[in-house]
Amino acid sequence: MGREIRDVLLRRILEGKYQPGDRLVELQLAAEFHTSQGPVREALRELEALGYVETAPHRGTRVRAVSPTEMRDAYRLRALLEREAAMAAAQAPDPDWEKMRGAVAGIERAAAAGNVRGYVRYDEMFHRTLVAQSGSPVLLRHWDLLLVPTRILVVLRSGVVDVATIAKEHRPILEALERHDAALAGQLAYDHTNRIAMRLGP
Repeated sequence: MGREIRDVLLRRILEGKYQPGDRLVELQLAAEFHTSQGPVREALRELEALGYVETAPHRGTRVRAVSPTEMRDAYRLRALLEREAAMAAAQAPDPDWEKMRGAVAGIERAAAAGNVRGYVRYDEMFHRTLVAQSGSPVLLRHWDLLLVPTRILVVLRSGVVDVATIAKEHRPILEALERHDAALAGQLAYDHTNRIAMRLGP
């Protein structure tokens, strides 16, 4: 429950529904999410560790300003992680690409229909499966910390990138993986995510 609350609160912060300086009150949030204060406290602690809120004595927990630079740097880090993951996955001895094939089909359908939420769901499936196929729990753990679905949803809604354009970039990554072309898979995975970082700022 704490993770779900964290993701909802983070989405509100990134979308601007919570402004810098807004106070997040445990009791009110617990009532909203129909839970005890424990999961809310856990969510707020995680958001503080990630740098999105700050807690001060006698002032409670308040929203920090999230700069475009922070969003850009998160995408840069993700690009590096996914390049390493793709290179490792392409060399895996017994890879299973079926889930990624389904994700690519879902991405293309959602993009054609202009379904942003559907796109985000299949995009997460594609990229998380890619990282998981690397066989590295460390890469997967750090990828999860970047909260990819929430970030891509915010980026797409901002109009910084076009869904139809980035949707087309997934199939070539999968094809390189299926050919066990580690260098190409790594480069395509890196370029795909780094292009978004570049659109977010220099």
